[in-house]
Amino acid sequence: MKQFQDKVVLITGGTSGIGRAAAVAFGREGASVAIAGRRAAEGNETVQLVQSAGGQGLFVRADVSQPADVESMIATVLSRFGRLDVAFNNAGVEDAAAPFHEQTVENYDRVMGINVKGLWLSMQAEIRQMLKARGGAIVNTSSIGGLIAITGNATYVATKHAVIGYTKAAALEYAKQGIRVNAVAPAAIETDMVRRFATEPAVREKLAAAHPIGRMGQPEEVAEAVLWLASPAASFVTGHTLVVDGGYLVK
Repeated sequence: MKQFQDKVVLITGGTSGIGRAAAVAFGREGASVAIAGRRAAEGNETVQLVQSAGGQGLFVRADVSQPADVESMIATVLSRFGRLDVAFNNAGVEDAAAPFHEQTVENYDRVMGINVKGLWLSMQAEIRQMLKARGGAIVNTSSIGGLIAITGNATYVATKHAVIGYTKAAALEYAKQGIRVNAVAPAAIETDMVRRFATEPAVREKLAAAHPIGRMGQPEEVAEAVLWLASPAASFVTGHTLVVDGGYLVK
C-alpha cells in the first residue's frame, strides 16, 4: 500500500518549484492533492502531473495573505475530499534585494504578507480542521535564511525566521492533540525564485560552489524531505526544522 493512500494533502504555493515537486510526490504515494496558488494555468498543470503520477488533483485559486481566500481554500478542499490530513505550507515570495536602510514599506508588506501572514492564516485554518479530525501533519517551508543572515535580504530572512518560530510554537501547543508541525529549510534550489536571483552564469556558478556538495539542489530532493516529515515514519518528530542544504551550513 502506498504511504499516503486515502490521505488528503493541501499544498500552498503548489504551482511550481518545490510545491509542484511535492504535489507530484504525494500523488505518486496515493494522495488526493489540493494545489493552492494564484496562477490557474500553472496550478492546473500541476494537477495534471499529480494525476499522471497516480493521485487525485484539485487546483484552488487562493492568495494566502487574504483571510477570505484561505477560508474558501479550506472549504473547497473539504467539499471535494471531505477531510484534511496533511498540509504543506510552501507559498512564499523573495525579497527585493537592497541594503536594510533602503528597503521599502511596500516590499516589507508584500513579503511579510505572503511569507508570515499567509503562513499564520493557513496554519490556523488547517489546525482547526485537524483538531476536529484528532490529528494531522503540517510541514512549513522555511529556508537556510531562517537559520542564518543573508545580506541585502533582511525582510526575507526575518520571514523565514518567523516560519521556524511559528513551527515550534504550534508543535508545542498541539502535540498532545496529535498534530505534528515541522519545517524544511532548503538552501539554493533550482526553482524560478532562484533563477530570478541568479540570472548571470557567474552568479549561478558562485551559488552552486557555495554548497559543499558542489551544486544547487533539485525541487524533488526537498519534496522527499517533506514527504518524510509528513509520513508515519516521522511519527515521533515535531517542532523540527530539517535542513536540506547540500552541506551549506556545515562550512
